[in-house]
Amino acid sequence: MALIYIVEDDAGIREIETIALKNSNYMVQAFDRASSFYAKLDEILPDLILLDIMLPDEDGYRIVRKLRSDPKTRRVPVIMITAKTAEIDMVKGLDDGADDYIKKPFSVMELLSRVRALLRRTEQDEPDQLLVGDIMLDNEKHMVISGGRGIELTLKEYELLRYLMLNEDVVLTRESIMRSVWGTDFEGESRTVDMHIKTLRQKLGDHGRQIRTIRGVGYSIGKEAEPGVNA
Repeated sequence: MALIYIVEDDAGIREIETIALKNSNYMVQAFDRASSFYAKLDEILPDLILLDIMLPDEDGYRIVRKLRSDPKTRRVPVIMITAKTAEIDMVKGLDDGADDYIKKPFSVMELLSRVRALLRRTEQDEPDQLLVGDIMLDNEKHMVISGGRGIELTLKEYELLRYLMLNEDVVLTRESIMRSVWGTDFEGESRTVDMHIKTLRQKLGDHGRQIRTIRGVGYSIGKEAEPGVNA
């Protein structure tokens, strides 16, 4: 289940977008300004961002440039939504790094169609193989190799490892992992993440130490365990 962030200061449009996306089984978080959006972005990375250009504290062009300059967010797809209709405004948004552009007023059907298309496109861009240190995940063969030997994983263990590896060296909160792997943000289930991390480490053997515990936050995977961090 994809998580979508809406950054829109118009309450009416924000509500329409939120209802439409939730009714299409997307998880949604909405923000009326850049500052609150940035704060949440530090906690959880979304699968897609709907970004208005004219915001009270920072314009969308500047926001998308920041997203593209940060290694953590440069691959997050962005659809810019704005009342500006001049072609030069559309070109500027795309040149700054937006993936798509929708002009207001727009239909709900158009919005949902663009969202689905961009999510499909970005899913297809995922590499067939992921390699972090001595752990290799082959999406095409649905196989994991750790230190040269094949590893048997359950579906959720595989999805968990894939999510970690797609975000190499990024600290992922338990909430973010629950959303992306289990499709829920219920905090009471965060113990589920801990238990799956434990069994995943055991199955990966010595290379399980590449999955690092960040106390009070969540987990990260890197080429090797960092000194002073629980493995």
